Amino acid sequence: MVWLELSIVPKRNPMTETASTAMIRVSPGTDPAIIALGEEIQRLAAWAEALEVRDPESVRRATEDLVLLAGLKRAIEERRKSYVGPINEHLKAVNDAFKGMSGPLEAADRTTREKVLAYRRELDQKAREAEEINRLREEAARREMALKGELTEPVAYVEESAPLPAHVRTQVGTLGTATIRKWEVEDMTKVPIEYLMVDASKIGRVVRAGIPSIPGIRIWEEETLRVTPTP
Repeated sequence: MVWLELSIVPKRNPMTETASTAMIRVSPGTDPAIIALGEEIQRLAAWAEALEVRDPESVRRATEDLVLLAGLKRAIEERRKSYVGPINEHLKAVNDAFKGMSGPLEAADRTTREKVLAYRRELDQKAREAEEINRLREEAARREMALKGELTEPVAYVEESAPLPAHVRTQVGTLGTATIRKWEVEDMTKVPIEYLMVDASKIGRVVRAGIPSIPGIRIWEEETLRVTPTP
């Protein structure tokens, strides 16, 4: 059995507190207890291959084997948890510690991006409005020329604000823009069937609960075996 020492990140204040350590088991393939379980499993697997169920006595022997197999399943699961439990606890502690920092970091990043994009949209809107005003004034000037043969006064154009450059360069980095395609469902009834996905988990729950039928779904029953060890 091999042990590994890990640092455990404290949950309260990971920036100021000292990390503690814990010992966890690794390399289960060298654990004598797990090796013994593997050998027992191999032996039962060979018996299962050679087993012939032809009469009540062979069913009785198969029942005993199934009980042994069920016990081995529990033993393996307990051993597995003894290895992964401390690792998962350590992983959760680490994730929780960094999640407390990454959350505000992502929020700050998102807020800054939204403000820059909102400003760009504002400039674009103002540019479109100025362009439309100038177009209308030019149209009015053409109509006056057609009517009077001259302009009463020169066309007063609205100054159009310069758009932001495609790239903003600073001493620490560059900010650019990109166009990405997004989507959302407007009408589920019109979505082609190749883009739909069956909710297998939900269907499994309602079928096990006894729902008699679901349109487009075949429901049937199969006989299985339930092994119950003697207390």
